Amino acid sequence: MAKTQLNVRVDEGTARAARERALERGMSVNRYIEELVRQDTGEVGRTFVEAAADFMKQYESVFAEEFGPDREGTSEGRR
Repeated sequence: MAKTQLNVRVDEGTARAARERALERGMSVNRYIEELVRQDTGEVGRTFVEAAADFMKQYESVFAEEFGPDREGTSEGRR
């Protein structure tokens, strides 16, 4: 995958913490930051999917009534 450069300004304490955490994990600061972003975006995606699943479960009867198998194949069911 092609890489692109991203320049970020942070305070010295944040930079020090990033360097220390990366060193503890045996990776570059670049790789550490990249993994943090991937984890964060993964969390957001997972949270969205969980919320969508909860919504579907909560309204399961409404969806079944509106789009259930007894309506398949009818013009009513293909709205």
